Amino acid sequence: MSRPRCVIIGAGFGGLGAAHALRQQGIDDITVLERADRVGGVWRDNTYPGAACDVPSPLYSWSWALNPSWTRRYSGQAEILAYLERAAGKAGLLDTVQTRQEVCEATYDDRTATWQVRTTDGTTYDADVLISAVGQLSEPVVPDLPGRESFAGAAFHSARWRHDVPLDGARVAVVGTGASAVQFVPEIVDRVGSLTVFQRSAPYVVPRPDTEYRPFHHRLFDRHPAVMRGERGATFHLSELLNRALGGGSAIAAPFMATLRQVWRAHLRRQVTDPALREKLQPDHPMGCKRILFSNDWYPALARDHVDVVTEAVVGVEPTGVVGADGTHHEADVLIWGTGFSATDFLSTIRVTGRAGLELHDVWRGGATAYLGIGVPGFPNLFCVYGPNTNLGGSSIIGMMEAQAGWIAQVVRRLADTDRRAFEVRTAAFEAYDREMQGRLRESVWARCDSWYRDGDRITTNWPGRVGEYQQRLTTVDWSHLVAT
Repeated sequence: MSRPRCVIIGAGFGGLGAAHALRQQGIDDITVLERADRVGGVWRDNTYPGAACDVPSPLYSWSWALNPSWTRRYSGQAEILAYLERAAGKAGLLDTVQTRQEVCEATYDDRTATWQVRTTDGTTYDADVLISAVGQLSEPVVPDLPGRESFAGAAFHSARWRHDVPLDGARVAVVGTGASAVQFVPEIVDRVGSLTVFQRSAPYVVPRPDTEYRPFHHRLFDRHPAVMRGERGATFHLSELLNRALGGGSAIAAPFMATLRQVWRAHLRRQVTDPALREKLQPDHPMGCKRILFSNDWYPALARDHVDVVTEAVVGVEPTGVVGADGTHHEADVLIWGTGFSATDFLSTIRVTGRAGLELHDVWRGGATAYLGIGVPGFPNLFCVYGPNTNLGGSSIIGMMEAQAGWIAQVVRRLADTDRRAFEVRTAAFEAYDREMQGRLRESVWARCDSWYRDGDRITTNWPGRVGEYQQRLTTVDWSHLVAT
C-alpha cells in the first residue's frame, strides 16, 4: 500500500489536527467529513453569549500554530474559531474538508481491508484508514421531562443558541449550572426581567485570572517567540499540578486540593454576602467530581435581586413554565437548557461495524474503552481522537489530541511503507490497558463521584494522569501491541 486513503470524521481541533499530523508524515490522500457547513466543532456550535475557553489561549492552541495575537488570555468563541480557520487554512487543511457530510455508518470489509463510510445523504467514501474525531462534547443533552414539548415559549439548548429569541425583559428559566451556564448567565442577567436558575448540584467556581493582551504584548510575542513559548510552558506546568491532584496517588494531591478549596471558599464569601444564597451555592460533592469552573461574575450574577436559584429538581415542563420537585410552578417565557453533552456515548450517532460483523456499540455496551483511547480489537485501521479515557479535569485537550494524532500518523506511515493492509490492537494489550486505567481511576477524585464521568461502574471519559505522561507514552508506537495483516 503506497498511498493509504484516510477518512477523518469531524473538522474540529481533533480532526484537523489529525489531518496535519498525517501530512507531516507525507500522507496526502485525506478527506475530512464535516456534518455542518463550516469547520470548527464545538467552537462553531457554541455561540451563546459569553462563550469562551476556560483554558488560557496560549495553551489552548496547536503547538504548530502558536498565535502571538490573542486579544485576551481567555479568548472568546469567535476568536478561537477564527484562529482555527486561519491556522488550518494556512496549513492547507481546509482543502481536505467536505462539509454537509454527516456520517451515519461505517463498515469494514474483511476481504479488501477497507472501510466503507456512508453519510445521511447516501454518499459513500472508501477508506483504508478511518479516524473518528467527533469529540466528547458534540451531542447536546436535553432531559426527557414530562410536558417538555408543551412549553409555549422558546426553548433551546445552550449549544444551539437561538439568537433570534428576544430576552430583554423576559422571564427566563435556565436548567443547569455547568460550564456553559456559568458563562452565559452573567451575560444575560441584566437584560432579562427575571431569571430562575435550576441547580441540581452547585459547581466549584474559582477566580479566572484573565487579562487583556495589549499591543506591546503582541509585538513582544511576535518578535520574541521564546517569550510566547515560555508563557505556554508555564501555563502547561501549572495545569499539570491540577491533573496530578485530580488523578490521585500523588503527595501533592491532598494539599493542592485543600488550597484550591480555600480559594473557592474565599471567592464565594467575598462575592455572596447573603447567607441563605451562599448555603445554596455550597457543592455537595468532592472538589473535582465536576469540572472546576473559572469565573469572576457567576456569583455576583446569582446575587441579583431578580434572580432566584432553585435547588429542587426539575420534574416537568408546562406551557407557561417549569415544575420543581416540590410542586412549585416557576413561570417562564424562555427556557434555556444548560444541561451539557452526552459525553459517555461515544460515536452514538454512527453505526460502526468491524470484522465479522462486530458492532462497536455492542463492544462498548458496558462502557466505552480503547487502547490508549485510540484503538479497539476487531476494528482494524479504525482510530479515535479524543476517545475513551482521554478527557481532562484540567489543562488543554489539544495536547492530548496532538499526541493521538501523532501516534495514528506513525501507524499510517507504516502502512504506506510496507505491504501490510491493516493494523489492529491486540486483545491482550487492550485488556491490560483497560485494567490499568480503571485501577488508576479508582484512586482518583472521580472514583468518589456520581457524575457524567461515569458510565455505570466504569469511568469512561477521563485520563488519570498528567498530559506529559500521556504524550510520552504515545511518542513512539509499541508495535508489539498491534497485529499486522
